[in-house]
Amino acid sequence: MHNNYYFLRQLSHALTPLLQGTVVSECFSQNKDELIIRFETRTDPFFIKASLDPAFSCLSLPREFNRARKNSVDLFEKLIGHYVTGIRQFTNERSFAILFTEDITLLFKMHGNRCNIILFEKNIPIELFRNNIAGDATLDMDTLDRTIDWSYEAFLQKRSNLQALYFTFGKIIWKYLAAKKFETLSPEQQWQEIQAVKQQLENPTYFIAQADSVYLSLVRYGNIVGEFGEPLKAINDFFYTYTHQAAFIREKASAMATLRNKIQGSEQYYQKTFDKLAEVENDQHYKIWADLIMANMYQIKPGMDKIMLPDFYHENNLIEVKLKKDISPQKNAEAYYRKAKNQHIEIQRLQQSLETKEKEIARLKQQLQIIEGADELKSLRKTISHEGLADEKGKQSAPLPFHEFEHSGFRIWVGRNAQSNDILTFKYGFKEDLWLHAKDVAGSHVLIKYQSGKNFPKDVIERAAQLAAYNSKRKTETLCPVVVTPKKFVRKRKGDPAGAVVVEREEVILVEPMK
Repeated sequence: MHNNYYFLRQLSHALTPLLQGTVVSECFSQNKDELIIRFETRTDPFFIKASLDPAFSCLSLPREFNRARKNSVDLFEKLIGHYVTGIRQFTNERSFAILFTEDITLLFKMHGNRCNIILFEKNIPIELFRNNIAGDATLDMDTLDRTIDWSYEAFLQKRSNLQALYFTFGKIIWKYLAAKKFETLSPEQQWQEIQAVKQQLENPTYFIAQADSVYLSLVRYGNIVGEFGEPLKAINDFFYTYTHQAAFIREKASAMATLRNKIQGSEQYYQKTFDKLAEVENDQHYKIWADLIMANMYQIKPGMDKIMLPDFYHENNLIEVKLKKDISPQKNAEAYYRKAKNQHIEIQRLQQSLETKEKEIARLKQQLQIIEGADELKSLRKTISHEGLADEKGKQSAPLPFHEFEHSGFRIWVGRNAQSNDILTFKYGFKEDLWLHAKDVAGSHVLIKYQSGKNFPKDVIERAAQLAAYNSKRKTETLCPVVVTPKKFVRKRKGDPAGAVVVEREEVILVEPMK
């Protein structure tokens, strides 16, 4: 009911002695749906803050307001220097106007999602805060006053549609009456309830209550969290409570959505890794082929690209073994033994990835449980900050510009795209890190993070090189050359496109692209 006629009538009445004779010194906006008006009094300045977001329009009266140095714009400049001569409350209408010298009027039209503030000169609209409400450009203030027939005869005649007759009551009043079984009462009892409510609205106590959301009420209805005897304090406390609660709901929902997305992504990654592990473990043919070649070298003739050889484990079963016809049987066997070794390494890596991801999923689920249990904004923000779900300004963290892998205790970071490559190398990289990139083709920058006092193990370098090869244009090749160099030898020239760098000193290793 913070925009209800009965509340605005009390608010405008309370504002009259405070604003009478004051002069406007500033009128500005520094947020899209917010207007601040500063009035100079004989003592401290007086502020009206109008929040006109269509989802939540509300007035508040902050004791002080510090204007931002940037991103603020002056509005309603015609008001500056004019003195307040009075306040006009429109009858049975959710609007009031502040009257100024020289026939200047500022109308506060508090119509929910169509709220607006309109500047009039000689009763003609000359400026609108929300220009998208086209009808307000031709609004006639003299048409705003409305009448209600409060007679018993009108009540009896309109009993089937009392909400249309008493249109100023609003939703909360009708819910209040419904809770008192209004529909089951006799006409006389209903009339008495209407009169009792009207008397409360005209001489109200102000309540802040909470049901599905926080609301201001002029009757005792709902879960009461605050009670006030005058409208100025009531509207300020309501605005703070509502925005505080809205921020809590918004930030909690955002944090929970972030965690659920992370859990879903981690579970999908886990399942793919699990399936890949099963596939690799069940596919041991490289070693079998190598053993068969070594056992049957005498049967393999130069130039053969395949041969059928007897299975060691199943009598009368033949296995087709593919061969590279331009190399010897022994070299073919060596190539398959090397691939079998790589399979073993990959199995270890996949098992390690599954273990790491299991721990991550458990940690994320624990974080989600903590966030779900939060019931207050301050503790929620503390939890979000502590759990690393927000940056230092309390906003949800932006995604990191890299994917992270772990091998033998070393962290390996792989850039997401060309722009992320630059950020990864030059913002997150340190000179001691090892930098890798597929040679002479487009691909991800890769960093192995340096650990104090430790050299980079050969298997870690090979694993990072495999990732660099896989995340490049050479991912489908059998072997890929990969550049390896300390990050300190990587630089970027002015004007180079995203991801392009100059490497001053490099080594090249050959690896099989592998995810």
